[in-house]
Amino acid sequence: MRLVMNEPVERMRGPYARRWWALLVLCLSLLIIVMANTALTVAAPDMTRDLGLSGADLQWVIDGYTVPYAALMLLLGAIGDKYSRRGALLLGLVVFGAGAVSGYLAGSATAVITARAVMGLGAALIMPATLSLLAATFPRAERAKAITLWTATAGLAIAAGPVVAGALLRDHGWASTFLINVPVAVVAIIGTLVLVPPSRAGHHNRIDYVGGLLSVVWIGALVYMIIEGPHFGWGVKAVTAAVVAGLGLVGFVLWELRHPHPVLDVRRFTDRRFAGSNLAVSLFFLAVFGAFYYLTQHLQFVLGYDALGTGVRMLPLAGAVFVGSALTGWLTPRVGMHWTVTAGMVGGTAALALLTRVDAHSTYGDLVTPLVVLGLAIGLALSPCTDAIMGAFPEAELGVGGAVNDTSLELGGSLGIAILGSLLSTSYGDHLTDATAGSRLPASALATARDSVGAGYGVAQGIGEKARQAAAQAAQATDPQQAAKLKEQAAGLSTGARQMADAVGSAFSDAVARTSLVGAVILGVGTVLVALLLPGRAASVTETAAQEREPVDSAAH
Repeated sequence: MRLVMNEPVERMRGPYARRWWALLVLCLSLLIIVMANTALTVAAPDMTRDLGLSGADLQWVIDGYTVPYAALMLLLGAIGDKYSRRGALLLGLVVFGAGAVSGYLAGSATAVITARAVMGLGAALIMPATLSLLAATFPRAERAKAITLWTATAGLAIAAGPVVAGALLRDHGWASTFLINVPVAVVAIIGTLVLVPPSRAGHHNRIDYVGGLLSVVWIGALVYMIIEGPHFGWGVKAVTAAVVAGLGLVGFVLWELRHPHPVLDVRRFTDRRFAGSNLAVSLFFLAVFGAFYYLTQHLQFVLGYDALGTGVRMLPLAGAVFVGSALTGWLTPRVGMHWTVTAGMVGGTAALALLTRVDAHSTYGDLVTPLVVLGLAIGLALSPCTDAIMGAFPEAELGVGGAVNDTSLELGGSLGIAILGSLLSTSYGDHLTDATAGSRLPASALATARDSVGAGYGVAQGIGEKARQAAAQAAQATDPQQAAKLKEQAAGLSTGARQMADAVGSAFSDAVARTSLVGAVILGVGTVLVALLLPGRAASVTETAAQEREPVDSAAH
């Protein structure tokens, strides 16, 4: 048996015998790039303390990964199609691993942000390569099942990231959440060489580098605007990014319409199945990433779970994704993707609607049902959409197809954190101001507490610390009158600390409920649009048959 798999999948006479083992390697590669984002949400508090990160620093530590990841996927997917999809995956794993080592060694905000950007570049190579290699390796009859497992892995990674990070943070520092990626990347590299066959387009025209660079400009500027505007205000940077994104998008569309061999044929978006699937993916990840952003904070700060406890309590979401994926694998061939995708989006809307019931008295038990419903919804809807998106591209453009799917996912996630995160912050601040009205809390302390739920509890803890100091002084005082005065002061401060903590918890819980309502409305409206866009079963079957003939027709010409 050959140690390294060198026979291209395009030259094989029948289906690749070890394709399911190859899928395991592709899913492992997907796992680490999705976990790299979700794990950081748990490690962020420790990183902030150790490196003295400002709010802006922390935001760019998180989003420094997102900008290159989203902006570069389309161009890098096209390059992988032309030269080597497996080569793109291997290079991506090497770059991702190097970025993880840099993050482990980083000692400043700039170094961590740079490391995260390098990891984002690696992820931009890995993500479309996994989907294109999957589609090239599996015969069309098995592709939907393989994509179902791929999307289930993405759902697992969302919940598994905090679990792994939480387990590491019990005995190690935040840097371990970077280093853990290195052995996984090494295993994925070895597995790719041994199990994943090489693949590239059988015929490919010159790469449309101008179109690719325009896509980098408009997507990168759009993601930057999404991050900068809601978090740091609509100043010169955000407005400039918005203008660049708009002009870049117009230039990209006009160029692609006129180019004989565009990096992405934008006319595909006139196809209802393709457009509806991309819209569904974006909307779903808007809801999922937004909900994940505030639920992890609710579990950690309001309900008081540590990092590992928070991760473990997100696992019902991952388990439900697998169940939903199994259901859609059975249902979609029988009723068509229109019904499974619509049902999944209705389920996602219902999950967010259930979260509107969250209040200061809610427990973890009140979150389990929404998590399970959301996980089922993800499993039901996403794999049919991904299968439809990949099916819209001929074999020569599978990397571009994977990039389109993943860009829709990443843009949706960025919008979710930006829109719902910004609304959460504003709502929390307003509720906290109302809850503390009439108190003797200094304006500076209130301004600090309004910044975030963590800062709010920090203010409460500071008041509690002053109460303990006053009580200690009372115990040591020799003058009875002074001791009584200090005891009274300590009792007042202690009561104030409890009231402040209660106000912070209540304000954040109310903000979660209000934000969930807005998320439910957005996803609900999107559900109607997707249901109108997606064709019925008969039309879908006809389109699928046409797509299956397209690679053959293209090869004939």
